Amino acid sequence: MFIQTLLTGLAIGGIYALMAVGYSLVFSILNFSNFAYGSIIMLGAYIGYYAMVKLGMPVGVSIIVSILGSATLCYLNERLAYSPLRKRRASSLFFMISAMGTSIFLENLVYATIGARFYSFPELFKTHNLAFGGISIGLLDVFAIAFSFCAIMSLNLFLQRSRTGIAIRAASYDIDVCMLNGVNITALIGLVFGFAGALAGISGMFLGMKYIVYPTMGWITAKAYIAAVIGGLGSLPGAVVGGVLLGVLETFVSAYVSSVVRDVFSFSLLVLLLMVMPTGLFGRFLEEKV
Repeated sequence: MFIQTLLTGLAIGGIYALMAVGYSLVFSILNFSNFAYGSIIMLGAYIGYYAMVKLGMPVGVSIIVSILGSATLCYLNERLAYSPLRKRRASSLFFMISAMGTSIFLENLVYATIGARFYSFPELFKTHNLAFGGISIGLLDVFAIAFSFCAIMSLNLFLQRSRTGIAIRAASYDIDVCMLNGVNITALIGLVFGFAGALAGISGMFLGMKYIVYPTMGWITAKAYIAAVIGGLGSLPGAVVGGVLLGVLETFVSAYVSSVVRDVFSFSLLVLLLMVMPTGLFGRFLEEKV
C-alpha cells in the first residue's frame, strides 16, 4: 500500500507542480502572484472537454487544443489586465487586484454562458489499471506523471539552453537592466504568460480527467500556490519540489490519517514552513536593486 500511495501522490504532485511552475514563472518576472491563473486552468479544462466530447477529437489532439487555447487566454490576460498597469509602473498591489477581478470575471462568464453543471470526461483511463508486484495504479496517473514531468523538463531545457530562455532568466533578476541590453520586454513577458498558459492547459486537462469540470474548479490552484510558496516563489525547481512534496504528503495524510484533515494539513504545513523559512525551500533574500 505504501508504494501505491506514493505513486498516486506523485501523480497528484505532478499536476500541482505544473500549476506551481506557472505561478512561479509569472512571479519571477513581474513579482506578483497571478490569482487569475486558476480561472485559466478551469477554462483549459473546459476547452479540452469540448474538444474531446463535443468535437470528437482524440485525447492527444484535445490536449494540444487545450494547451493552445489556455496559452492564448493567458497571453490576452496579460495584454488586457496587466500590460496597462506595467506601462504605468503600478505597484504589485494593483496587479493582484486586477488579477482577482479577472478571476471573478472569468468564473462568472462561465456561469452566464455555460452554466453551473458538472461535466465528466469519457472513461478513457479511469477504468484501466496497471498491475505489477501486487501494486495497481491507474493508467491516468501514469500518464499524468509522465506527461507532467516531460513538460516541466522541456521547459527547463528551454530556459537553460536557448537565448530566449537566458533572457527570461536574466529578466527574473533585473528586468530594467535586461531591457537596457536590448531585450524586448513586452514580447518576453507575453512569451512567459504563453508558457504559463500552456502549463495551465495541461494541468486543467488532467484535473478534468481525474475529477470533474465545473466553474469553480480553479480554486484547487490554492494548493499549487501553496506548493509554489513552499518551494520559494520565483524558483522553478522549488515549484516542482514543492508540488511533488505537497501532493505526496497530502496523499499519505488522506490514506493513513483522514481525507477530512488533508486541507488543514496543507495550510498548516505552509504556515509552519514560513515561520522557519520565510522564503521557502529554494527562495533567496535579495538586496534592493538600484
